[in-house]
Amino acid sequence: MPSTTRTRLRLAGALAAVLVAAGVAGGPAAQAHDKPRTTLADLAERHGRYFGSATDNPELGDTAYTRILGHEFDMITPGNGMKWYATEPQQGVFDWTAGDEIVDLARAHHQRVRAHTLVWHSQLPGWLTSREWTADELRAVLKNHIQTEVRHYRGKVYAWDVVNEAFNEDGTYRETIFYKTLGPGYIADALRWARQADPKAKLYLNDYNIEAVGPKSDAYHALAKELKAQGVPLDGIGLQAHLALQYGYPATLEDNLRRFARLGLDTALTEVDVRMLLPATEEKLAQQADWYRDLTKACLAVRRCVGITVWDYTDKYSWIPAFFPGQGAALPWDEQLAPKPAYSAIREALS
Repeated sequence: MPSTTRTRLRLAGALAAVLVAAGVAGGPAAQAHDKPRTTLADLAERHGRYFGSATDNPELGDTAYTRILGHEFDMITPGNGMKWYATEPQQGVFDWTAGDEIVDLARAHHQRVRAHTLVWHSQLPGWLTSREWTADELRAVLKNHIQTEVRHYRGKVYAWDVVNEAFNEDGTYRETIFYKTLGPGYIADALRWARQADPKAKLYLNDYNIEAVGPKSDAYHALAKELKAQGVPLDGIGLQAHLALQYGYPATLEDNLRRFARLGLDTALTEVDVRMLLPATEEKLAQQADWYRDLTKACLAVRRCVGITVWDYTDKYSWIPAFFPGQGAALPWDEQLAPKPAYSAIREALS
């Protein structure tokens, strides 16, 4: 080999070594920033599950955020854009702008949509809450709202959270405008009206603090059993799974998922986050990762647990700090959109 060629090779080798050490040209530092060959959605799909994220309209202008949202997940839930205050701000006047934007985003990334939510006591428009209604009046208003919205999104969404947060912690019915005026039958009516408007969408009841076996989840189990016996269309129970390290892990989650499955119902973890008292520490983040791993494994262990949705994927857009002052760091990506230990734990469970 000519000496000039050997010299060029030595120089090229030295340059390559420098680039590798700097994290360029496939070195370890570069590989740490590469996208995984498989996404959370890819890994979940191997188990016949989905892995999704909520999102909301204000953050859709963040291109770094939407790049991950569109790549990593196969199910999207609109955090606010399909709620009553957004979709029917005046009686009989409907606005689909926010919901349509998220449906269009999901379609562009070949993702499905879990639609949220038709009937809830919160975020109602003033025209609905500022007056008294007779039972006949409110029943007509409720039916029109449900069927108009479900028809608009017919064929565009995978599932609906039809009724959200219908029970108190002790298992009694929440005293909502709908319960006080129409009685508990409003839940069955809402499910029937939704099925009429879209026969193919999966219909769910959804709530928080029902991950463990206890009075509130017992109430849902009893209601679901009753609805199924009456032939009311109910496909699944959504367990929100807004958890907090300081309150302990719901150790009976898997047993709870199984008992709903025995009723012939799907289940889903629909709004997952695991908050902590700030500041976040390595120890807390490690515990959080364990919880995300365990939640994922519990869903995988029960055939009719169909998927998991985190309530947005990044701390940058988490709802927690605004509602729980002094708490946060609840999601698998941090505020800089970097994966946390929880992300690796989820991948491990799915792998």
